[in-house]
Amino acid sequence: MKDNTVLVLADPSEPQLAMLSELRDSAEIVIGNSRGTFDKPAASASVLFNWSGSLELLRDVVSMARHLRWVHSRSVGLERTLFPELVENSVTLTNGRGVFSASLGEFALAAILYFAKDFHRLIRNQMAHKWEQFDVEVIAGKTVGIVGYGDIGRAVAARARPLGMKVLALKRHSSREADPAIEKTYLRSGILEMLPLSDYVVVSTPLTDETRGMIAEAEFSAMKPTAVVINIGRGPVIKEEAMLSALAERRIRGVALDVFDEEPLPAGHPFYKMENVLLSPHCADHTSDWLDQAMRLFIEQYQRFRTGKPLLYVVDKKLGY
Repeated sequence: MKDNTVLVLADPSEPQLAMLSELRDSAEIVIGNSRGTFDKPAASASVLFNWSGSLELLRDVVSMARHLRWVHSRSVGLERTLFPELVENSVTLTNGRGVFSASLGEFALAAILYFAKDFHRLIRNQMAHKWEQFDVEVIAGKTVGIVGYGDIGRAVAARARPLGMKVLALKRHSSREADPAIEKTYLRSGILEMLPLSDYVVVSTPLTDETRGMIAEAEFSAMKPTAVVINIGRGPVIKEEAMLSALAERRIRGVALDVFDEEPLPAGHPFYKMENVLLSPHCADHTSDWLDQAMRLFIEQYQRFRTGKPLLYVVDKKLGY
């Protein structure tokens, strides 16, 4: 007997959707990327899975599905998921938080090593057939300040600490539980205290009204001239104009970016020509199996939902993460 109707917002041709076949004994699975697909099944749907649908489609389908109990977003970032009606709705919202953290933690570590060992100079000299010895840095003893100490921030700390780095963390709330990976925790108001101590600043906070533009001119002015900023959160958390100014004037050493204000990054953007910028086209978490992992997480979550177990990675919709 089929217990639930599950609406999946996606292009039906996407290969990972075939994995949902294992749920068909217990659920009616309806897949589509247009409102018309869901006109009838929405009336009885209890679950909505936004695999790759637009925010507009999500709003439309949520408005039709009066008996929804759970919405799951493939993405961790919720800019294409949260809207006022969903925030106010009692429906539970979860996201893909557990899927991407390890890869993003590795990217942050790679970016730290890229600047510490000056890989750009090594590659440039190799291409120029140039033999030039120079000094490099040891990252042991250096300090990484993590802005946004959630799942991704913890993945960064778990990789930096064993290499001898000191870890500072900026969090929205203090915690009673000690974290052995962190040397010191700062609240939001302490950001200008943490930044001058950080050799590497890893931004991993989600984008909310509170975090939009939180790294701006004052924050760049507080950083060491040798500081490297690594953004694996969301582009608009950092004020792009302030970052460009700090880079052009060499007030910081460099940045490594996986996320941007505008994506794809437009041709001709200054970032492309800056030697103190490392660019990743928002694919630092795109491992060969990341889509399979994202689908597997939903399937595991569905089994929890069906059997009455608590769902993982529940979002506080009012906070936005």
